[in-house]
This record gives sequence, structure tokens and C-alpha cells, in this order.
Amino acid sequence: MKIAIAGAGIGGLATAILLRQRGIEVSVFDQFTAPEPVGSGLVIQPVGQAVLEACGVLDRVMATGNRVSRMLGHEAENGRRVLDVWYDRRNGKDVGLALHRNALFSALWEGAAAAGTTMHLNAKVTGAGGGCLELEGRENAAGFDLVIDALGARSPLTPIRSTQLPYGALWANVPWADGTDLPMDQLRQTYRKASNMVGVLPIGTPPDATGPMAAIFWSLPSDGYAAWRATGLDAWKEQASGLWPAFAAFADQITDPDQFTMARYAHGTLRVPYGRGVVHIGDSAHRASPQLGQGANMALLDAYALAQALEAHGPEDALPVYAKARRWHVRAYQAMSWAFTPQYQSDSRWLPVLRDRVLFPVSMIPPVPRILSHLVCGTLLPAFSNGDPLR
Repeated sequence: MKIAIAGAGIGGLATAILLRQRGIEVSVFDQFTAPEPVGSGLVIQPVGQAVLEACGVLDRVMATGNRVSRMLGHEAENGRRVLDVWYDRRNGKDVGLALHRNALFSALWEGAAAAGTTMHLNAKVTGAGGGCLELEGRENAAGFDLVIDALGARSPLTPIRSTQLPYGALWANVPWADGTDLPMDQLRQTYRKASNMVGVLPIGTPPDATGPMAAIFWSLPSDGYAAWRATGLDAWKEQASGLWPAFAAFADQITDPDQFTMARYAHGTLRVPYGRGVVHIGDSAHRASPQLGQGANMALLDAYALAQALEAHGPEDALPVYAKARRWHVRAYQAMSWAFTPQYQSDSRWLPVLRDRVLFPVSMIPPVPRILSHLVCGTLLPAFSNGDPLR
């Protein structure tokens, strides 16, 4: 087999490694002129970590990342807990792996290159079909048995129809604040109703950093970025620090609005994530908000399921096998993301009340805490409906 992968992101590079392990010839195409990750912090959940272990890069990213054992959120007005989820309170075996995207990208890029993947840079993919990739300003690349679309949410190859969510977030990376009493093994968030959310995620020490870092985020309406910039940093710092005083030590490190990146989110799922000679993985196949922290994990699981299917069935018969293997896990988490997101990012007045007065108290009653642990770990349902080869 000769496989082309469009997109050198997390899903694309993981797929390249897994296919090369199976002796399949792989070429990766991406528009950047040099390896360059984008984005801020993210959390790789235990199911995603299992795929990274299969790729042979888990130990490396564990060394640069940070283990997260708990997600804790408070309401700003009264300091009351409204989110409290432990990964594995009994023995601490399962943890989230929080890290900068650069650390994960670098490990996967070097792993794919070492495995013998052919890399094509400055190759912007604009179309695909018939074993051929259309490249902007360059001769088409042809002769492939299959094209894997790993181009993400802006892929020109996917027919997905998605709905933009009303809220996104500003993300930035800053050094871990001196003197803060925030624990480095927890994701902390504070909310005012559902219209304001501020958070701190400890992401370890990325390859180019001299010490521990934090990813900080601030919820913002999807169309609110221009207004936020116009208001000015001083006004934002006053608002954010007033919402959560412990955040001030992190906010003070922002001296330029360009330190932030605005992330906008969408929701949608391809019912059939493949077409003739093309298969979609990751955000090209399913998009959701990051509330459950499953975006990168879903891409990694897609990569593994597709590699398994291609090894067993070949490029044509593998595609429905891949789709069936991932169908219920993807649909379940998409549905839960759709249900949970408005409770934390929306203009609703009654959903935050329901969250704080009903859902949170219920979440503390056994066995609900264990169910929520499985939810964030990605193990609430089997990752593969045809059996779980990662376990």
C-alpha cells in the first residue's frame, strides 16, 4: 500500500507512525515550510496515552508534560465548588497528561521521521480524489491507494457540516507564577454563571522552556475578540483578577494582546467518515468544544483504529471497518460535549443554576464520581466497538 496523509497534526503524525510500524509506505503533506506546531496547552487522557505508547513516544511526552489528577471549578460569586472530578482518587494510576502542543508535536514529528515517513512541506492540499492530492501551486501528487484527511477543522477535503458554537476562548502560555498556591497537579477553573470562565492548566516544561509553564484561558463570545482588544489589557486584567484573585499572578504576565490566541469552536459529525479513496480522521470527521478534553484523544483513537483496519483489510475494505469501530464512542462523546458545553459557556441564565444547584450535588453521590472519572478518562464506553486492542 501507498498512503498519503494530508496534514501533519497530532492525528496525521500518529497515523503515519502506526502505518509505518505495519510496513505501509506513507507520505505526509502539509503547507508549512518547516515543522511548526500551533496552539496552546492540551490534555491527553488515558485512552490517548495508550495510543502514544503504541507510537513509542509516551515516555518522552510524559517527561516534558505534567500529570493532572483532578479538575476543580468554583463559582466566582460565592466560591462554591461546581466542578470536582478526580481521574483516579483510589490509587492515582490514571491521570491526565497536560502539556504544550509543541511537546507532543515534536515527539510525533520525530517519531514519524524516524519511522521512515516521507515528508512533503510547503505542500498545501486543496483537493483529493482517485488516489491523487491536489496541491496549490504545485504538480498534483498521484499514485496513492488511499488519502487520509487529517487537516483538521479547516480541511477543504471534508464534507462535514458543522455549527459554530457561540463561545470560544483566548489561550496563552506563561511561566508558572511564583508564589501561587495553586497545585500543579490540578486543572483549576472559575466561573461567573456561564458567560465568564477563566482557567489555569499546568503544562510542565516544554522543550524550549526554562521552567514549568501554565496554559491560561479566558472564555469569550466567538464574535467578541475585536471588542476585547478594543477594551484593553488593563480592563481585562481587572475583570479576570476580580473574578478570581489567584489568577492575577498569571494575568500580570500578559503584556501584549498578541500573546493570546483566539480559538473558536464548532460542533458536527460526519455520519460516514469516508468517501471514495478518502477517509477523514480527527476534526475533519468530528468537531466539538474542548470542554471534555477529548479532541486530541479522539484523533489519536481514530489513527489507531484506521491503522488496525488497514493492516487487516486493505485500503478499500478497511474504511467501513474503521468507521464502525469508532462510531459509538465518537457519537457518545459528541452528544455529551453538546450537552455539557452550554452549562459552562453560554448566555443561559438557568443552565448555570441547574449546574450548580442540581447537577453538581448529584455528581458527588456514589457511583456518579466514578462515572465522571471514566468520562474524562475517555473510558466511559469502549474506544473501539470491535474490541479494544490497546488494553
